[in-house]
Amino acid sequence: MIFGMPTLIELNGLEETMVLCQELGLHFVELNMNLPQYQLKNLEKLEELKGLKDKYQLFYTIHLDENLNISDFNPLVAKAYMETVERTIHVAKKLEMPILNMHMNHGVHFTLPDRKVKLFETYKDSYLESISIFSDMCEQTIGHDDIHICIENTDGFTDYEKEAIELLLQSNVFALTWDIGHSNSCDNKDEAFIIKHERRLEHFHIHDGNNKSDHLTLGTGEIDLNGRLNLAKLHNCRCVVETKTIDALRKSIQWMKANNYLEG
Repeated sequence: MIFGMPTLIELNGLEETMVLCQELGLHFVELNMNLPQYQLKNLEKLEELKGLKDKYQLFYTIHLDENLNISDFNPLVAKAYMETVERTIHVAKKLEMPILNMHMNHGVHFTLPDRKVKLFETYKDSYLESISIFSDMCEQTIGHDDIHICIENTDGFTDYEKEAIELLLQSNVFALTWDIGHSNSCDNKDEAFIIKHERRLEHFHIHDGNNKSDHLTLGTGEIDLNGRLNLAKLHNCRCVVETKTIDALRKSIQWMKANNYLEG
């Protein structure tokens, strides 16, 4: 299997991240577009990113902004997010990035006295139309390049999101990310849906967890790590060891070496 690391808030820049990634024997860095240093204006500095990629013999994946909302009812907002993804795909093509990871946006809800009304569910036709437009744009922009946009589970897919994901999976440019920690923290409510589509798994976010905490060091929580990693291996998935601190990442790499997932 191929393992990578996330961009950590403790590291000051991309080169520091690449140094640590190489030191730990990992293969790639997932650049997180929630951070200011990985906004498009910086990602589009292609020579700089290519220079570091070549220097350290590593590659990149992308974690798209978690606020990404290509279905926003405000067309100006939706257009900005669509353009962000389109330009990010062009960066991925130039730098040979195989994966763009994305979250589904739940959208706004109205709280009534007896229930919450989710607007994407209420206006589902409009929502699914925007998903179809997004799919067409991604398919056209990616073309024949070997790039997949992987949809990550977070706190449980809604029914309308499952419908949208199945629409996206009709295109070969879309695939799935299984975040095993997120899955554990919501009582594995997404597991049946993911297993139903397990042949579309391309990417994993690996961290441990329990009923109180997420993003724990591997081997310190309650998740069946071996079972999840064996599934990742079965489908030749790339795996981000998604802890949040350098110390937790180092200890997680030690766990992976002790359990024969990494050499060393």
